[in-house]
This record gives sequence, C-alpha cells and structure tokens, in this order.
Amino acid sequence: MSDTPFGFGLPPEEPDDGDEGKKKDQQSGGGQGPANPFGFGGLPGAGGFGAPGADNPFAAMFGSLNPNDLGAAFQQLGQMLSYEGGPVNWDMAKQIARQTVSQGTADGTKDASVGPAERTAVQEAVRLADLWLDDATSLPSGAGSAVAWSRAEWVEATLPAWKELVDPVAERVGTAMGDVLPEEMQAMAGPLIGMMRSMGGAMFGTQIGQAVGVLAGEVVGSTDIGLPLGPVGKAALLPLNIKAFGKDLGVPQDEVRLYLALREAAHQRLFTHVPWLRSHLFGAVDGYARGIKVDTAKLEDVVGQFDPQNPEQLQDALQQGMFQPEDTPEQKAALARLETALALVEGWVDAVVHAAAKPRLSSADALRETLRRRRASGGPAEQTFATLIGLELRPRRLRDASRLWASLTDARGVDGRDGLWAHPDMLPTASDLDDPDGFVHREQLDFSELDKMLGEAAQKPDLKKKDADTDKDDKGDDTE
Repeated sequence: MSDTPFGFGLPPEEPDDGDEGKKKDQQSGGGQGPANPFGFGGLPGAGGFGAPGADNPFAAMFGSLNPNDLGAAFQQLGQMLSYEGGPVNWDMAKQIARQTVSQGTADGTKDASVGPAERTAVQEAVRLADLWLDDATSLPSGAGSAVAWSRAEWVEATLPAWKELVDPVAERVGTAMGDVLPEEMQAMAGPLIGMMRSMGGAMFGTQIGQAVGVLAGEVVGSTDIGLPLGPVGKAALLPLNIKAFGKDLGVPQDEVRLYLALREAAHQRLFTHVPWLRSHLFGAVDGYARGIKVDTAKLEDVVGQFDPQNPEQLQDALQQGMFQPEDTPEQKAALARLETALALVEGWVDAVVHAAAKPRLSSADALRETLRRRRASGGPAEQTFATLIGLELRPRRLRDASRLWASLTDARGVDGRDGLWAHPDMLPTASDLDDPDGFVHREQLDFSELDKMLGEAAQKPDLKKKDADTDKDDKGDDTE
C-alpha cells in the first residue's frame, strides 16, 4: 500500500520484472510523468511534460513565456489566488485536463471528434454484446444507450464522479490548514490561510486535471477502473483509444471493439441492477479518506515559512508528502472492503465476459489475457488508485475473484451466482477469495421463509393492537 495516498511524490521503486520493467518505466516517464498521473507535472501549454520546469506548474507557467502568453499566465495565477470554492479547484482541473488531452499522447496521437461511422460501429458492438450477455448472466441489460466518446468528451462526462471520489481526500488538507495555528493566531493569519487554501485548491486541481487528462488518452470506456465514472445506463467506448489498444495484437479491429463492448456492457448491467453497489464502493473510498491523517508538524513548518511571493514552496511541501494512512482497525477494514469489492466487480465481469465471448470469438482468450496483463503491469487504473488513496488493486485478487465466480456458476448456475449481488452481506469476503472452494460449497442460506414472514407482518399493521386488546381482555377476566 502506498504511503502517500494522494500521489504526493511517490518514491521510485525497483521494477519487479528487471530490464523490461526499467524499459517500461523509461517509456512512461518514471514516477513523475504520465505514469504517475497524480504527481505534480507541468502545466500544458508551457513546454509540455518533461520541459524545463515541468515538475513545477509555476515554473512551467512563467519559465519560458513569450509576451503573448504573459496575459494568460497572469490570468491563470489570478484564478488560483482568487479561488474560494471547495478543496479542489474543479474549474482548473477541467481546464488542465482539456489542455492535456489537446497535447495528445506520447505516441503523437491527437484527440479527434468521433465520426458517424465510428458512432454506428460502437452502437452496433454494444447491441450485439448485450445479446451475447443475455446467455451469460441473469442481470438484464443496463445500457439504455451506447455512445462513442472522444477523449475530451470522456473528460467532461467523468469529472462529476472524480469530484465525488477526490473531494473527501482533498478536504483533509483544507481542514488541516486551518487547524495548525493556535486559535488566537488564526484571526490574524486569516488572509494567509485563505491564500494557502486557494493555492491548495489550485494544486489539487492541477493534479486531478493532469491525471484525468492522461487517463483520457488510455482508457477505452467509462468503467476501466472498476467504478462507474460515466452517467448511469450509458455504455461508452472511445474509438481512438480502442484502435491504439488493438494496434499490435494481431486481432481484427471489430473483434477488439466487440470484446471491449462486452466488458462495458457487463459493467453497466452490474451497476444498473445492483443499486447499492455504487454507494458501497464510493462510501469505502470516503471511509478510507476519513482515516487519513495529515502530518501537522510538516504543515506547521510550511505555514511558518510560507512566503506569498514564493508560492511554489507550498507545492514542494505537498509533493514531499503530508498524508499518512492511519494504521487502525477501521482504516484497514475500509481498505480491505474497497479492495475486495473492486476485485469482486472485476472478477465477475471477467468471468461473465469470458463465458459470453469464448464460444463466439476466436480471439477471446488472447484478449482476456492482454487485459489481465495490462492490469498486472500497472495500467492507468492501478496507478490512479494507488496515487489517489494508496490502494493497490492486486491482480492476484482479480484472478481469484474470477475463478470464484466461475466456480459458483458451475455449482449454483447463473441465477444462483448473480443472486449473491442482492445484498452486500451475501458477497464473498477477502478470506473467501483465499478459499473459493469453501465458499462455493458452503451451505446456502435460504431467506425465502424469512422474507415471507416479514412480508406478511408488513401487511398487518394492526397486529400489535389486536394483541394488546387481547391482553387487556385477559386481565379483565382475571379481575373478575
């Protein structure tokens, strides 16, 4: 688990896969470039990633300006200092994300509007995927519509979900900034604290904007990180990124699109027809965020030495890390709950999609393994989560969950397997992932009689009144 949950300066790690890992790290820019999307990087439009001062948005803003850019730079600085909203400056996040997308990806691919032919191809792929999934799951279709997004459209559509995920963590900084000074000094330091909070909101906005912008260049749909980032009931694919994903696989493009449509449509079924699931996942993120503590000693030092004329000091301090997860039973429970729930979601989708695709697509095994390796090698989902809240979604858990769901299908059938999503208490636990056979063959609890009794009781609201009257009559008989 990461020690710096919001991505402030994650230390470099020795790759597990030797030279191959080093090559991948060099290509991805190490721990401070796009491979670490929540680390501070240069503001787009001032030299791009890797340019002089790219690790410092202020240096990037002013380091290599020509006179034509000066007005825009001062306008942006004014926006940062005048911000009075929540813990994250989401207007800035959106602006940075859109600018990052407009720069294109490392391979030189630029974003482009989706044409009519691509939109039709996506709609047809999702429609066919839903037909195939009817045989693999008892959950009905959850995709009321299918859309093809550009990278910029993905940014626009997913920002509300990112706000819900990130604000609880970022709130910790805003609260801490007002708590580090004694009460008698807080009134005197009001303007300074207000400026720091404005700067903090801008810093977070810069981080989130860059992260979302980088992710927009890699994700293929709205559910790549295992969470419902897009609007409910809307299956979305990104044709440009799908093309890049399948470029060197040797698999026909229509098969790649169809397989990814199966995954997107399966996620939509789950999130649409398991009403508690979204709040369960987002609530686990919020619960984990509440357990994060701020290094107040470091923050006090920053406040004491803060120079308004040198605002990058605040960023440098944040980049060195102020957050530490609490090593408490509650924090561990929140982390385990989130990790297990995400593994169960991804494992179910993996099992269901494989069951639907295996008899129909010759490339099903190859595409399944490609996606698994993408997750195992630290793709955008893992990097974003690891830097966002310190969570590393272990690929071993995904394989264990997929194996458990497949075993449940064999033992209980599709209906019995999918029926476990009726309530979170019915789902497998982390220990069940370690012993899937034990869970599969465990005696199933039958709630039908209990449900029947509760239903009958609910239809008889005057039952207690009748019982009370009976008791009263009985007492009257005794007195006589």
